[in-house]
Amino acid sequence: MEGYLQVTSAVAIPRAELSWRFSRGSGPGGQSVNTSDSRVELRFDLAGTAALPEPLKERALTRLADRLVDGELVVIAAEHRSQLQNRRAAEARLVAALAAALAPPARTRRPTRPSRSAVQRRLDTKRHRGQTKRLRGSTDD
Repeated sequence: MEGYLQVTSAVAIPRAELSWRFSRGSGPGGQSVNTSDSRVELRFDLAGTAALPEPLKERALTRLADRLVDGELVVIAAEHRSQLQNRRAAEARLVAALAAALAPPARTRRPTRPSRSAVQRRLDTKRHRGQTKRLRGSTDD
C-alpha cells in the first residue's frame, strides 16, 4: 500500500489527496537555514475526500471542527533540520489526529452505587477518626 497512508487497520487515505507546501523554517539549521525549505505544511481535504465512509467522515468533521480550515486539516512540522524528517513528522501527526477523530465514542458510564458494606466501612472509618481527634483534645479535670 505504497500509494496510501494507513490511518487505522480499516482506513487508509490515498497519498494523492495530500497536498504539501514547503517553506523556510525557523529554528536550527546552521548555515543552510536561510536556503533550505525544511518547514512542511501538510493539507488533507477532509470534507471533500471519498476515502472515508460517510459516517466516519461526519464523526471526524465534528471532532476536528476547530482544527479545520475550509474543510481541510492542516498539519505543520518544522522541528527538524531536514525536510524529509519534517515530512515524516507531519504524516505521523496527521495519522494521529485522524485516528483519534475516527475512534468510536467511549462507552457511557453506567452509574453504580456503593455496596452496603463499603458504605458501612467508610462510616466506621470516619467515626474512628473523629474519636481519635476528640481524644487528642485537652482534658478538663
